[in-house]
Amino acid sequence: MTRSKKLGLAAVLLTLAGIAIYYLLNIPAQPKPGGVTSQQRYQTGPWQAVNESFVAVDPSRPSQAYNDFDGLPERTLDAEIWRPAARATPGPLLIYSHGFMSFRREGLYLQQFLASHGYTVVAADYPLTGLYAPDGPLMEDVVNQPGDISFLIDTILARNADPDDVLHATIDPQRIAVAGVSLGGLTSTLAAFHRELRDTRIAAAVSIAGPASMFTPEYYAGSKLPFLMIYGTADAIVPFADNVLPITDMHANAVLVSLVGASHAAFAQPASTLMRFIDNPDSVGCRAVTEQMDMDRTMRSNAIRALASGDAIGVDADVEFNVCTGDLVPVAMQAARQHMFTTLATHAFLEGVFAQEPDAAAARTYLLTTLAAENAAEVRVVTPVITMPP
Repeated sequence: MTRSKKLGLAAVLLTLAGIAIYYLLNIPAQPKPGGVTSQQRYQTGPWQAVNESFVAVDPSRPSQAYNDFDGLPERTLDAEIWRPAARATPGPLLIYSHGFMSFRREGLYLQQFLASHGYTVVAADYPLTGLYAPDGPLMEDVVNQPGDISFLIDTILARNADPDDVLHATIDPQRIAVAGVSLGGLTSTLAAFHRELRDTRIAAAVSIAGPASMFTPEYYAGSKLPFLMIYGTADAIVPFADNVLPITDMHANAVLVSLVGASHAAFAQPASTLMRFIDNPDSVGCRAVTEQMDMDRTMRSNAIRALASGDAIGVDADVEFNVCTGDLVPVAMQAARQHMFTTLATHAFLEGVFAQEPDAAAARTYLLTTLAAENAAEVRVVTPVITMPP
């Protein structure tokens, strides 16, 4: 073989290797759920999902000063919309919230799937708790994030009312939901239920691995708002037992979906691509979180005290907000499967609230019965053990 042919072959092999590496790092595995119904419900929806980026600036609320950051008089939200192309009738709106040290595309798998099923999904980089925070993420700013959700709802509904906007008449203001992972799950729970911070336009809420140990039964008392909590039983970052088990004892319209052997960090999109060959993504997640927070309990305590201030009801300011105290199992659920079950549960929950009958009833039956029946080794579903008084 001549030198030129050898060089040509080497170039081809390097190109193929590069493509393979790109695929392994960026294209998630494609799992398959058990059961015919789950497989049917996991199909991409009938709409083409399209996206756009935008910047929303709220001049009425400041970004607080901390560390070496001097603060700003406004809050700037770098945001992205995933929506169905050419939707003819108004559909639901979902505001997605990312976790601590994360970013708006953390839930991309969920955002794209829901958009293909007719949902407009908006996600933003929060100013001070995310990956791009000016002087490192500040956990206690979570108290300001429900206000960010309300501002995003205002912004999108204004566009929905504008005849010249691409979003015009594509959103039903009566069908607004919130969802988020980890600190984003907490943000969603605050926006839905907190007596001082909640937005009454929200009609359903989803918390995925969100901290909840600081909430007492009074926090949810009297609320009929549909609430879905999704958690991994092997969550080492925000421990399952501390934050999840009481929810269906405290809220009469809550559903708990537990993913057996699922971790915390694997709920994020990068876990199925960049970290797909790591046996337990929480081994990386805990290291990153504890290094960033420097095991600073003061930061966590300040966050809880901020949530318990004012007219808050049902927030225990003295609770110990444990982070990375759970046991780290050697091998956790594969991230792509975790995403699959999260998508199936979230979509069914939202359809059970927002779809027309009989589709809504079918979605509720799937969430409460079929999902776990078809995937019994990996999924458990718990429904409320209390009833709402008339």
